[in-house]
Amino acid sequence: MALQVDTMLAEASRLAGGLTDFGPPAFRPGLEALVHALNTEGRLSEVGEQILGARIVGILSNRLVIEDYFRRIPEIDAEEIKGPIVIIGLPRTGTTLLQRTLSVDTRFYPILWWETRYPAPVVAPASGEPDPRIEMAKAEVQAMIDGNPTLLSIHPFDALGADEECILLEHSFSSFFDAYADIPSYTRWMWETDQVPAYEYLKRLLKFVQWQKHQRGYFANQWVLKAPHHLRQIDVLFKVFPGTRVIQTHRDPLQTIPSIASMHFNLWKLYMRDPDPARVGPQWSQIWKRGMESTMAYRDTHAPDRFLDIWFADTLTKPLEVVKTIYDFIGVSFPEDTKEKMQAFLDANRREKRPVHDYSPEHYGLSEEQIKRDFAAYRERYILSREPSAAKST
Repeated sequence: MALQVDTMLAEASRLAGGLTDFGPPAFRPGLEALVHALNTEGRLSEVGEQILGARIVGILSNRLVIEDYFRRIPEIDAEEIKGPIVIIGLPRTGTTLLQRTLSVDTRFYPILWWETRYPAPVVAPASGEPDPRIEMAKAEVQAMIDGNPTLLSIHPFDALGADEECILLEHSFSSFFDAYADIPSYTRWMWETDQVPAYEYLKRLLKFVQWQKHQRGYFANQWVLKAPHHLRQIDVLFKVFPGTRVIQTHRDPLQTIPSIASMHFNLWKLYMRDPDPARVGPQWSQIWKRGMESTMAYRDTHAPDRFLDIWFADTLTKPLEVVKTIYDFIGVSFPEDTKEKMQAFLDANRREKRPVHDYSPEHYGLSEEQIKRDFAAYRERYILSREPSAAKST
């Protein structure tokens, strides 16, 4: 049974108590492109169709509730999004480790996985009641791991940990849905469509999440965000968030691209009927090739002082020195008690505490020659001069 846009809109309204204002209408083309791609290309399993259908309905219901909050509480829109500090880089380059290490510092607002997955409150934020969204998020993370335990060897899923704001971007249906299924027409739609409205709605959602943090008594100076997805839209990121300062992480694509392919294939397995592993590698190599080339071109002509380069090997071997470099870049102090808290976090979250991630590039339709060809310019600029210290695959 195919997913139906009108049916999902009606179900979202029912779940949201009859609300009908979904907010700015720019989300509709993305929703329609996504649903069309899932129906015609996605080869969803019965379970996958149920899960993704429910997720789309949940996102639409969130929009209804969020817009109702903005209507009833106009001061939410007055929230100021300072910064932000944004960590970008290919997946598998230490972006999560950096974000979660920086998030130990209470002077920053982190976006937690449960907040980005469930931004619409179930109970009033200042009620003092336990937030049921946290248990919902924990259950969802556990279900993902139970459905495919390999995922935990690839990414440290944690409902309470800082994670990617791209899940908020899903509320505009302009995000990495192509990570969940083999839907190349949706990927093309993403490249061909102006993403400014999606990022403007991301800012709106960050205001809403920040307002909720304030209701819970959490106040900080600026956001620390993280999403490799921004490589695909770096110009839009700066257009919508002009105060952005970027930490760009680097690691040889010979290590990252096969690992990325494995990650996305294991996500495809959650939702698709017999996905073809040989299709995932070339698709995502091309996505990240194009994103990296766009980011390099942007850096060549725009605000070079807004970027700081960090290498994966350094993040692993001397993380607190890397943090000090970042703090010098953004102009904040690095107190001793913050160092101690970060070291305690790093000690408790060592990579060896998670399962080993095994994969073969050839299994995912990749070759060393193709990766070198796709990322020749990037490797020339950022990798080859540091080849002796390049980190091995993890």
